[in-house]
Amino acid sequence: MNSILEENSVNQECLLKIEGLKKYYETSSDFFGRKKNYVKAVDNISLYVNKGETLGIVGESGCGKSTTGTTILRMQEPTEGKIYFEGTELTSLNHNEMQKIRKDIQMVFQDPYSSLNPRMRVFDIIAEPLRTHKTAKGKELENILFDLMETVGLDRSFSKRYPHEFSGGQRQRIGIARALALKPKLIICDEPVSALDVSIQAQILNLLIDLQRKFNLTYVFIAHGIPAVKYISDRIAVMYMGEVVELALKEDLFNETMHPYTKGLISAVPVPDPTLRDRKDKVYIHGDDLPKQVEDATGCKFYSRCPFRQQVCKVERPKLKQVRHDHFVSCHFPLQ
Repeated sequence: MNSILEENSVNQECLLKIEGLKKYYETSSDFFGRKKNYVKAVDNISLYVNKGETLGIVGESGCGKSTTGTTILRMQEPTEGKIYFEGTELTSLNHNEMQKIRKDIQMVFQDPYSSLNPRMRVFDIIAEPLRTHKTAKGKELENILFDLMETVGLDRSFSKRYPHEFSGGQRQRIGIARALALKPKLIICDEPVSALDVSIQAQILNLLIDLQRKFNLTYVFIAHGIPAVKYISDRIAVMYMGEVVELALKEDLFNETMHPYTKGLISAVPVPDPTLRDRKDKVYIHGDDLPKQVEDATGCKFYSRCPFRQQVCKVERPKLKQVRHDHFVSCHFPLQ
């Protein structure tokens, strides 16, 4: 078993467990259609999420974090790997069986406008999952809906309005209310604040924290912004080109950062104090974008951008290994 999923790491209250998850997209084949090239959006990752905690997944755009979220829900089918939710293996379920599980796993999307049907009123948007799963109807449905709206900070008079009549923050509150409608156990938040103003981001993050405490929710919180992930998460997984390169408790990740890529992400966060902007412990990542994936590459995927690279990094891919209790890193020369 992967060391991340060993008994000393996985709590008995484990809600979600991912083993060897892969999601590849075919890009080309040869003249005879025999050799295929792939983009490895998610490349053999293993993770777990315990009940009541928030696992943050962070990385640059294109690292595979959002694909991981949609694959957990089987909005996209995984290429390989297993996904367990409360001990049930999701990848083996048929459509009807998976539909029942989706009552307990909901998603909050990045764009609060495109994720809402512009032709539906707020009442019908939030009520849709309740009607689909035939959970409530009539006066009961109406009471549940108005309670949800008040819970997320929306006046019940808004129920007759359309999405275009709201601000971005209000639309995201509508999306959160819809996700809460079926009383889920796990909510996957796919960059839920990245499209919002900074002040509104703080409001939505605080709302998510309050809802977690009130309803004992479990979150997988996906973002490319370090501050948001740091604020809301209990543990953080850092992804790079489809792989988890570092995984640790929040305090350990920031106080004892071990992967150069993680250090680079943290160093890129603006610091308001000018005396701290040129700290010697900062790490600057080479290059502006993720490099193109090479199908037969054997070395570290971060090699071309790493300021500490050595020859072994070019020829041997590091494995994710445990270096401290609940702290895992994929690097030949972890930072000390």
